[in-house]
Amino acid sequence: MNGAIGSLYPDRPDHPEDRSDTRRRRAAARLVEDPDDGAEAREFHWTREDFERIRTMIRERAGIHLHSGKQAMAYSRVARRLRETGHTSFHEYLNWLELQEDAEWQEFVNVLTTNLTAFFREPHHFDLFAQWLSRHPQGPWNVWSCAASTGEEPYSIAMAAQEVLGGHASFKVLASDIDSRVIARAQEGVYRSDHLKGLSEERLRRFFLRGTRTNSGLVRVRPELRQAVEFMHINLIDDDWPFKTPLDVVFCRNVMIYFDAPTQRRVLERLHRVIRPGGLLFVGHAEHFSDARDLFVLRGKTTYERL
Repeated sequence: MNGAIGSLYPDRPDHPEDRSDTRRRRAAARLVEDPDDGAEAREFHWTREDFERIRTMIRERAGIHLHSGKQAMAYSRVARRLRETGHTSFHEYLNWLELQEDAEWQEFVNVLTTNLTAFFREPHHFDLFAQWLSRHPQGPWNVWSCAASTGEEPYSIAMAAQEVLGGHASFKVLASDIDSRVIARAQEGVYRSDHLKGLSEERLRRFFLRGTRTNSGLVRVRPELRQAVEFMHINLIDDDWPFKTPLDVVFCRNVMIYFDAPTQRRVLERLHRVIRPGGLLFVGHAEHFSDARDLFVLRGKTTYERL
């Protein structure tokens, strides 16, 4: 790298080409300090220390483990907060963040969380869930969608339940997420029509209202489906989960992959405490908990039963 920088230094400092070379040299010099080799020159100064501070802060706040390959992601997402708060460096912003109350910390968590979701994502879970409801026809039923994102998962759970139990069953979905902005969007229950392409025409007619005029191209969840879902902000690593009655089923999908092994174990132990014996835990396709056989037993593809 040093040789490459040196080659950008011809002996003609006043020539226009040299001024261009100077800019390139400065950009290259910034890259020497960048933890993400190969990245283009960045808007804000960025060091490995900045990344390590962000890793520590998000782990302590949300339990999220950012591995070393997430440096570019951390830079681009937290840089949004620098622009929005008017800070000119990560060092300055992170110092300021440490003195703030919950509101800015929530924004910090929001920008670092990922919210990939879809209606009836991993459909085999909803088939198993419907079969489980058919075998357990006596309610009430309490289901938790603990990474609800923008609402596609909890509304899919409610649709599957109403198809099995009917619209008047005593069924409730608690939908939570650590990202406050996505929960607010989920509560609105409004989606672009093309976001529902995978749903059958029967489900579209039964569970959604089509927008007209200025709302053309949008759909809204019908009130009777919306009423089956309660939204809430919950941090999975906090001790104050709000459940007063045991849960029958928990969807905790594509969440644990962001936790380190000790945090995964703590969350699984808490899930074991809030799920009734025989209840189900659905996890993501890349999540396996063979070390938690004392808590859950595998009952199908990424589906566990609480012991």
